[in-house]
Amino acid sequence: MKKFYFPAFLFCLSLILFAVLPDASAAKKGSNRSSESCYECHREKDLKGETERGKKLKLFVDKKEIDESVHKDLSCLDCHSGARDWENAPHNDGKPIKVLCKTCHSDQAKIYEKSIHGISTAHGDNMAATCQSCHGKHNILTAKNRKSMVNSFNLHKTCAVCHQKKDILESRKIHQQDAVAQFVDSIHGRALLVDGLIVAPTCNDCHGVHDILPHTHPDSKISREFIPKTCGKCHVLVEDIYNNSIHGKLLKQHDKRGPVCNTCHTSHTIGAPTKIEFKLKSDKMCGQCHEDRLEKYHETFHGKALALGRSGVAACYDCHGHHDIVEASNPLSYISKDKIVKTCSKCHPKANKNFANFIVHADHTNKKDYPILYYTFFFMTALLICTFGFFFIHTLMWLFRTFALFKGDSKEWLEQKYKIKMDTEMYIRFTPLDRFLHALVIVSFLLAVVTGMPLKFYNAGWARFMLDVMGGQNVAAVMHRFAALITLVYFGVHILSVLVGFVKDLRTFKNPETGKIDKAKVKNLLFGPDSLMPHLQDLKDIIAHNKWFFGKGPKPEFGRWTYWEKFDYLAVFWGVAVIGGSGIILWFPEAITRVFPGWIINVAYIIHSDEALLAAGFIFAFHFFNVHFRPEKFPLDPSIFSGRISKEEMLHERKKQWDRWQEQGITENYKAKDEWESWKWIILPGGFIAFILGLILMLLIFSAMFTRLMSG
Repeated sequence: MKKFYFPAFLFCLSLILFAVLPDASAAKKGSNRSSESCYECHREKDLKGETERGKKLKLFVDKKEIDESVHKDLSCLDCHSGARDWENAPHNDGKPIKVLCKTCHSDQAKIYEKSIHGISTAHGDNMAATCQSCHGKHNILTAKNRKSMVNSFNLHKTCAVCHQKKDILESRKIHQQDAVAQFVDSIHGRALLVDGLIVAPTCNDCHGVHDILPHTHPDSKISREFIPKTCGKCHVLVEDIYNNSIHGKLLKQHDKRGPVCNTCHTSHTIGAPTKIEFKLKSDKMCGQCHEDRLEKYHETFHGKALALGRSGVAACYDCHGHHDIVEASNPLSYISKDKIVKTCSKCHPKANKNFANFIVHADHTNKKDYPILYYTFFFMTALLICTFGFFFIHTLMWLFRTFALFKGDSKEWLEQKYKIKMDTEMYIRFTPLDRFLHALVIVSFLLAVVTGMPLKFYNAGWARFMLDVMGGQNVAAVMHRFAALITLVYFGVHILSVLVGFVKDLRTFKNPETGKIDKAKVKNLLFGPDSLMPHLQDLKDIIAHNKWFFGKGPKPEFGRWTYWEKFDYLAVFWGVAVIGGSGIILWFPEAITRVFPGWIINVAYIIHSDEALLAAGFIFAFHFFNVHFRPEKFPLDPSIFSGRISKEEMLHERKKQWDRWQEQGITENYKAKDEWESWKWIILPGGFIAFILGLILMLLIFSAMFTRLMSG
């Protein structure tokens, strides 16, 4: 009997359920009937409606979209459940019908409500992104479907609907307003959209899906402390390395000084770290935190060359590492005492221990920690200021005196200048060798300044332009060394010519009667009227000349060489020795540091840079004025090019020399020939071009110095 009761029980239960529960198929048919009824109206393409706020709505529904969507088996009322009296239009008394996605997607809805989009929507922001904004309306597809709005290949366009909309960007505090455009051009965007790598990240990989929060929120995937984990989802090994670095340790300690991924790589403009563009910007990335170090780095050749676009020099990470940066005291550090030579050897194969002790971030204004550099800089600065100061006052007084003479009797002043210019009786002032060597001086000096000063004033606007014209800093460096070789050639030839002349004069030093050296002749050779060595008469001339500046005495009569010309001449010896010596240290640092300590490179850099500035400033300002730019000579004194000087000019400016020639009866020996006439149309334009170029360089240098002084 028990066996009979149990099947009977099941049969009765099924009858009850069949009677109570609705027929599924009937329900489906009912759903289909409601959807079909909706389509009767909503298939009309011109069907429109209006919200409470007067917003126009297009009410056309493309059935094809629904049939292809993930909701194809649902009826209209499953989503539009608020449509009361759906069989009679307008529905819901004309009020908006809310689409409640959370009916089916409750978990996602809860997450969304806590997101920036959900919070904004709850506060009445009708422009905040909703489910439909990202997933679509009737055309909702799975994320894997290539046509889906949230597919990896389309998501950036979906986000761009809001994040590139002008009124939204202007009215909301959007942190990254060009995010979408930057992402498309980034390494991530190009990997995804150009190379088609589906593993490449898109918007939701970094920002989240339904849980998007502002970067200031501690739970945000792009918050400062969460970013390494977000990036670490793809860059697993890098995250591990970073966590063990000094930066990662600072982050773990919640120390705001610890940089994270986007500090260096940025957020949306991420580029390939192997590309030149990344390296050229890397110093500024590190400088965000290490501003003091960056300032000193930019005072080195590495820093200036990198700022000027030369990628072959060491950037911060070439010495300190990338994600694995640790304290210098840590044996694993690339700049630790055990590894620093190896680090330097990556660029300098012949690096040695002394070379590696070059002070990279040295502060030459820090007397306590770097006394040698401090006193070197102090001496060079004092020399520059004193030289510029003295000759600035000297030039200014000379200029005022000349204008006073012109104002007092302009007719006489102009007649005198005209006589000098038109006088055809010429005498030799410079030998052909002198003129040739001076031509080498012009070429080498201008070439050295043109190729060197852009490096010194690397942050001036004209620096990059000049280097680009030359072909870049690499080319400029080669040209700079070529100028140095020309300098060594003309200096060596001049010294040799002086020695040869001295040897020739040796036979005249002995007294033929006694056979002893005539000290008076030796003294005359070294300090006589034809010598460029300074002596007591030069001091007298300086005093007399300054009295004339103030109208307190007559203009002094000069001989073959004036005191300022002797200064120019001896300054070349000083300049070649100082600039040349320091330049050789900078040219061959590995070889030099086999003998000398590494800080000698720092000293050489200070000396070379400041002495070059002193030389350029002096030549282009004061030498040009004394020789070419003072009113009596303007616009150009051709003597150094022609080797000739007129009798009228000698009587006016070098009367002592003329009187001595007359007294010795050797005037005719210095009579000039006429070969200059056939050469001047070639040589003078070159000299004038060099003169103009020097003036331009002077203006550029002084403007850069002024800008630097004003900016502190």
